[in-house]
Formats: sequence, structure tokens, C-alpha cells
Amino acid sequence: MSRLRATARQNLPTLMKTGSYYLIHICVAALMAYAVTGNLIASLTLSLLEPTVQAVAFFFHEKAWERAARRRQAPAMDAVPALRSAP
Repeated sequence: MSRLRATARQNLPTLMKTGSYYLIHICVAALMAYAVTGNLIASLTLSLLEPTVQAVAFFFHEKAWERAARRRQAPAMDAVPALRSAP
């Protein structure tokens, strides 16, 4: 459990961003589903299913982008000391 807490703490900004995205997505999905179906229960069911899957996918998408950014920065950081030590 402590590993889960440490991971959550380390990823807190991304988790908070995912949570706010999730809430907005549920509201929009519920309104759209109600407009289409006219049924409150059906709209709530639909609005909880799809955004839940999307929120999980969004979290991993965000982490992949962060990893890609770090990889792009790493070669640039490695090249800087080499330029300084050149005669």
C-alpha cells in the first residue's frame, strides 16, 4: 500500500488533472446522453461508463507524453557538457 501512496504522491498533479477532466467529461456526457435519450437513468449510466474508461486512458496518455518529453531533453542535456569541454 505504501508503494501505491508513493506513486500517487509522485503523480499528484497528473492525477488531479485527470480527476478534473473526469468530472467535466461526466457532466458533458450526461447532458448529451439525456438530450439524445430523454431518459435520466440511461444518461447517467452512459455518462459514467465512457468517461471512466477515458480518464484511465488519459492518465496513461499524459504519462507517455511526459516520458517522451524527458527523452527529448536527455540528449540535449548530454550534449551541453561536451560542448563546454571542447578546446
